[in-house]
Amino acid sequence: MMGSQWLLVGGGAFLAGGMNALAGGGTFFSFPALLAAGVPPVMANATNTVGLCPASLAGAWAYRREAWRHGSWALVLALFSLVGGLAGGLLLLATGDAAFSRLIPWLLLIATELFAFSRPIAHLVARGKQRFLGAVQGDRRPGSPGGALLQLAVAVYGGFFGAGMGILTLAALSIQGFEDMQELNALKNLTSGLNYAVSALTFIIAGAVSWPHALLMLVTGLAGGYGGARLARRIPGPWLKALVVGLGTLLTLIYFRKTYFL
Repeated sequence: MMGSQWLLVGGGAFLAGGMNALAGGGTFFSFPALLAAGVPPVMANATNTVGLCPASLAGAWAYRREAWRHGSWALVLALFSLVGGLAGGLLLLATGDAAFSRLIPWLLLIATELFAFSRPIAHLVARGKQRFLGAVQGDRRPGSPGGALLQLAVAVYGGFFGAGMGILTLAALSIQGFEDMQELNALKNLTSGLNYAVSALTFIIAGAVSWPHALLMLVTGLAGGYGGARLARRIPGPWLKALVVGLGTLLTLIYFRKTYFL
C-alpha cells in the first residue's frame, strides 16, 4: 500500500471502531476507505468485517457489566447473533453484495425511524402481549420469541454486509422493550461483536480477506473501538439517542444519493 492508502484505510478504521462503539454506522467510514484504496467490493466487505472485529469485541468488553444485567436473555441474543452472522457470511460468499446494496438505503431508513419512535412502539407491543397472551399487568420485562427472531434477521444482515447494523440492532432491542440507553448500547456491542467474530472467521476460512489492509485495520480499529466505548459511557442517554437518530438520518441520505442519484 502507498502512504496515502495507509492513512486512508487506517483513519477509516479508527473512526469506524469509535463510531461502532458509540452508536453504530462505523462501516460508512471503513468500507468506502477500502474501496478508495482499490480493494474489490466483496473482498473489501470481508476485509472490513475482519478488520473491525477486535474493535467490536473491545467495545463489548468495556460494556460487559451492563450487557449481562439480563443474563439469560443476553445469552439468547448472543446465540442468535452467532447463527445469523454465520448465515449472512455464507450468503455473501455465495451471492455477492451488488444487488443487496440497492436495499441498504431503505433498510437504514426503516431502522432509523423504528429507533426514533421505539418507545411508543414498545408500549404498543407490551399492551398487545398483555391483551392477547395474558401477560401479567405491568410486566415490562424485555425479551420475547419475536424479539429473538428480529435479532436473528439483524444478525444475518450484519454478516452479509453490516452497514448500519448497529442502528438496526438498537432499533430491534428498543422494540423488544429495552429502554435504558446504556443497556441498549451494551447489548448492541455484545451482539455486534459476536456477529463480527463468526462472520470474520467465515471469510478467513474462505480466503476472501486482503490481509495487508485487514492487519492495519485491526490495530487502528481496536484503538478507536475501546476509546469510543469509554466515551459512550459518559454521554447522557438522551444525547446518545439523538446521536444515533442523527447518524441514521445522515447514513440514509448518503446511501440514497450514492445508490440512486450518482
